[in-house]
Amino acid sequence: MVVRRLARKASAERMALELVPSRHFDPGLEEIFRRGVQLARASTSMPWWAPRRTKAVQIRLRADGSSPLRYRIEGPAGGERLLSITPFGPAVTVNRARPLVDEPRKHVVRAEFILRGKPTAPLREVPLAPDPLQPLIDAVTDLRAQLGDLAEIRLDIQRAPKWALRARRLQLMAGARRTERREAQRAARWVRHDATGIEDSLTWQLQQLVAGKQGGGGRRLVMPPAPRRVDPADALGKLAEDDHLVRVQLLVLCASNTEGRAQARLAQIQAALDVFGGGSRWAMRGWRVGPWRFGADRWPSRRGFERRWTLGHCQPPRPNWVRLEELTGLLKPPTVHCRLPLLASDLPTFEYGDPELLLQGIYRGPDGRSRLVATYAKETLFEVGVGKAGGGKTERALAQAIGWAHAGGGLMFVDPHRDSWPRALPFLAHDHLMQRIALIDLNANGPAPQVSSWNPLGMHQGQAAHEVVEAVTDAYAAALGWDDASAPRALTILTAALAVLVAVNEAACAAGRPQDQATIFHVRTLLTDPAFRTAVLATAAGHLDEETRSWWHTVFPTLPPDAFGVVLNPIARLAANPVTRAFLGQPAGVYNIRAAMDSRMIVWVCPGGNGPTDRLITALLARDLLRAVRSRRDTPEDQRVPFRPYFDELITLTGAAPETIAAMFEDFRKYKVHVHGMTQLLGRLPQAVRLSLVQNASTLASTAGSKSAVAAITSEWGDNPSPDVVAALDRFEHYMSLTVEGRRVGPVKITGPHLDEVFADYARPGQAKALERAARATAGAAPLDQLTDQAENQLTQVNDFLAQHTPDAQPTVRLQKKRKYK
Repeated sequence: MVVRRLARKASAERMALELVPSRHFDPGLEEIFRRGVQLARASTSMPWWAPRRTKAVQIRLRADGSSPLRYRIEGPAGGERLLSITPFGPAVTVNRARPLVDEPRKHVVRAEFILRGKPTAPLREVPLAPDPLQPLIDAVTDLRAQLGDLAEIRLDIQRAPKWALRARRLQLMAGARRTERREAQRAARWVRHDATGIEDSLTWQLQQLVAGKQGGGGRRLVMPPAPRRVDPADALGKLAEDDHLVRVQLLVLCASNTEGRAQARLAQIQAALDVFGGGSRWAMRGWRVGPWRFGADRWPSRRGFERRWTLGHCQPPRPNWVRLEELTGLLKPPTVHCRLPLLASDLPTFEYGDPELLLQGIYRGPDGRSRLVATYAKETLFEVGVGKAGGGKTERALAQAIGWAHAGGGLMFVDPHRDSWPRALPFLAHDHLMQRIALIDLNANGPAPQVSSWNPLGMHQGQAAHEVVEAVTDAYAAALGWDDASAPRALTILTAALAVLVAVNEAACAAGRPQDQATIFHVRTLLTDPAFRTAVLATAAGHLDEETRSWWHTVFPTLPPDAFGVVLNPIARLAANPVTRAFLGQPAGVYNIRAAMDSRMIVWVCPGGNGPTDRLITALLARDLLRAVRSRRDTPEDQRVPFRPYFDELITLTGAAPETIAAMFEDFRKYKVHVHGMTQLLGRLPQAVRLSLVQNASTLASTAGSKSAVAAITSEWGDNPSPDVVAALDRFEHYMSLTVEGRRVGPVKITGPHLDEVFADYARPGQAKALERAARATAGAAPLDQLTDQAENQLTQVNDFLAQHTPDAQPTVRLQKKRKYK
């Protein structure tokens, strides 16, 4: 009673540490051995009066659904400082842990393990790769927290007193001597038996008759074998040396609210411990009588088990002597060589209509169960998907976009080939979505094509004039490869022309006549028609700064006519195409991506191709998106509405605006705009885009492809999995790394969602035509012929406005020569 009372008092003064390994934790044998020495030394950090049963350090391996396997160290409070600094260095984070409190489960099974076999033989030497903890983790990989599943393994390490070790050695030596004596006695009996048999045989009697010894001579003298000397090294085995020898206690508890699951879990753990079996092995303590097993779960052992489990007491069975080298696999947390399962706490389960979750795919667990997994939308800043054509990149992006749209989010899907729109149409054909969807389609298919409209120079939507000029100029420069070194004069001419036309549009909107605004096609008239230029400069004089006005009066007249060709040729190509002429030639276009962001619109943009004209259109749209996003700086951060642009075929898009796309992956996070990009080959992207994609990607995914193509992605994962594994993936399967709660998860194998399966309940094919009509109406689409005629007549509208708003008297610009004074 005194010992138990003192033990309870000592157990109250215990500490707990939780060890969290990094992703690349890969310790060596020496580091693990040093950790074991620390644990053995810390087990004695108790007051002198503490009973022996309390002088132990406990390793707790616990799985309850919060993580694949939590690794905790509990022991005397005096050993905390010693155990807080590990030989593993920064690869393992040591945190002070709080006591764990478990809710009662309906079904609980308990077990204590004892070393069976030759008592002096060591356990099997398990290699570090794969991780020795892998069988234990596999045993709890199908644990289901919602069913109350719990599995915990406790390994107590205790330094035994010298007298206990000497007593054990004496016992083993005495047992070895007894065994040797028994063997010698058995051998002597067999020798005498063999001698008697020979003398009674017919052959022996005939020999005696021939030799004339009938009845004479006695029986043969038989010398029994003497017992051999017992070698202490052979008899004691691993107990022959004093160094690093400890006693251990191994307890296991499994629980669940579902009958049968706890018993099955215990059987799995027992099978996992068989991996350590060699000359000796871990076996469950107790005995079996028919269908009943008498062990830690039954009287009289259960009471002692509960006391040791609750108080952390260590009273190991007599055979449980091991050396620290035998415990190598249990003295460290899971390493980089361990395959950890994904739990719901690691990767949340997707729920339809939840605006905080973003669908990623289907994860199939080791137990065969599948679930839709997601990441948190606020953490998924940028995504990159790589893989061969038809591998499932676009299908996965569409599923994600459709789920986001039904959750109330706004998005922009840019698809140069238009294949995504018919695919997504039936799943978006819902009444509550129709008013939010706009289709900008420049393919102009069908007998009566309809096109939307956009004026990149329009000021009726409240843009800042200098931002509009800068966006259009930068788009031209990106698409045509202009810079200050290769085309400085072209950049200057285009900037000055756009500044004047934007100033005219400002005047038109201020006068309440947005239908009289100039378009980008009026740049040619401005540069080649003196009368139009004079009227424009006169009307815009009040909206231009002095430097710009001076440039038009002093520098522009000195330019040769052939200086305008490099500026006008791309505009001429746009004007020659009736679709782009209609799209860009309207004075007050409907397209407004900034308003779409703020109002959670769903905008589908199909540029139409990847030719020179299409690249210029794409560059204009991309630069306008960059301008619109950056304009959100006028909105407080907490009031910015999240928006998600999806860029399919990044190779096509970045060919038109590489620096613009790179800037999106660098800047948009600040304005709550999160970009998702897809491409077949990462190596074909411009270097600026490629570096920004990989550096800032919250989600990095790859489908199957050639080994050289996917190597750029697998290298970011440390070639785990290797390019060979990724290249052999089936269709719709991805390897991806994700970001959840600030930490990287994976790479993990995810099956891409198929719309017909994941969103089967959302399909409304009967309302697809109604949705397309509504989407075109929201985008302000009109017949192509009608818009083309309006674009051709727009110059007349602008001239009428200029005639009515041109001042009668223009101030003359006098050039005065400065006098020089000596």
